[in-house]
Amino acid sequence: MTQFDLSIHRARIVTEDQDYIGDIGIQDGKIIAIGEQPLAAGKKAIDAEGYLVLPGGIDSHCHVEQLSSMGVLCADNWYSASVSAAFGGNTTIIPFAAQHRGQSLKKVAADYAASAAKQAVIDYSYHLIISDATPEALHQHLPELIRSGITSFKVFMTYDKLKLNDSELLDVFAVAAREGALPMIHAENNDVINWITRHLLAAGYTAPKYHAVSHDPNAEDEATNRAIKLASVLDVPVLIVHVSTQGGAQVIHDAQVLGASVHGETCPHYLLLTAEDLDLPGVEGAKFCCSPPPRDPASQEALWQSLASGSLSLLSSDHAPYRFDESGKLPAGDATTFKMVANGLPGLEVRMPLLFSEGVRKGRINLQQFVALTSTNHARMYGLYPQKGCLQVGADADIAIWDPEKEVTIKAESLHDAVGYTPYEGKTVTGWPVTVISRGVCIVENETLIAEAGRGQFIARGVPAPLMRQRSIAPRAAFLRQLFSQAD
Repeated sequence: MTQFDLSIHRARIVTEDQDYIGDIGIQDGKIIAIGEQPLAAGKKAIDAEGYLVLPGGIDSHCHVEQLSSMGVLCADNWYSASVSAAFGGNTTIIPFAAQHRGQSLKKVAADYAASAAKQAVIDYSYHLIISDATPEALHQHLPELIRSGITSFKVFMTYDKLKLNDSELLDVFAVAAREGALPMIHAENNDVINWITRHLLAAGYTAPKYHAVSHDPNAEDEATNRAIKLASVLDVPVLIVHVSTQGGAQVIHDAQVLGASVHGETCPHYLLLTAEDLDLPGVEGAKFCCSPPPRDPASQEALWQSLASGSLSLLSSDHAPYRFDESGKLPAGDATTFKMVANGLPGLEVRMPLLFSEGVRKGRINLQQFVALTSTNHARMYGLYPQKGCLQVGADADIAIWDPEKEVTIKAESLHDAVGYTPYEGKTVTGWPVTVISRGVCIVENETLIAEAGRGQFIARGVPAPLMRQRSIAPRAAFLRQLFSQAD
């Protein structure tokens, strides 16, 4: 009889659709036995009685070792980010290889992959960011990268140095339709934001709190609707990332009701923070500046309801780690205006504990929904399932063992990223991962990392689930897709 490398016993095993007491047997990095019947002890055996055993988290939207369009480098490299992710119960991350204007998309991807291979302690893939939709990028490099397993990319409708116009968006959507990739969209109306910003600055309103004013909710709602309509021209499935408004969530829901293949993601800061958090003395409010910004209690409630109903199917951190100094969020020190602030909040390590504490323990979502929102839906959305995101025979043994009663007061000094602050400083959460297993190896145990840089593996991704589930293409969209291919 096979002796397991690792066995887990008397666990409360929770997946997206199951919740039962059982054992798990692991061999060569894979789950080879699982069920309610007791299993023989492995070479290493874990008694998980009283704990939750869940699929390892997948954070599919985080920024790691990335240069912003403003020229600011993230505080976290692949090592510090992957370590922080692991301590938060994650076993896979998918950040971004960001192309800036004038850069070769292929070279950007190759350089990013090389850096990840040397540093990551957990498994990873990455998305592309496309800001320069040149013929070479669209017709050579992007198809090659998609076929190599990078089956998703992000495009922006805002930020002057990143945004694509509507025609360029249609071009990249057409490539996605032909090659089988999922576009991710940062949906905000750039002209609205710039118009408000210009008038705020002219009137002397420069404090961080005016960042939230400049990113008016209507800018997000309009762009969300426009992005969905543009994708519908070609019947292309799309994902709207970091949804923050009640209106944006409603636009996505309404499109889904009408049959559009549109999907939505939100983040902990939109569930737990509001625009009021930016209203602090001096430049302290810059710690809470991100795009889109936190909104209001009505939007928070709408987002919680959307997560519970499934119209928003992903909870990601959008970890954007900039230090609170002149190398990061405050390029002009105390004279930094809201327009200068590096946008983004850290949150990679606390994503899952925050959702568990505020969602599961407060009855807003159940445990199965927690698993789906933090792991399984990500694996399906981005072509990782069933290798990742599940507990079943044949899957990678990526597992997080949770103590549902463990209380932790979040402090920057206790986290493992390189940022130096957290917007959740002093917040107490209940429920925290205590053991994290990556491909059958305990990499976090007894609050200690047991993993070396470079042990993480790149995961080439398959066809994203939204493309696999897509209904038949409307004749008009099929004709337009053909026109694009002929022009190519």
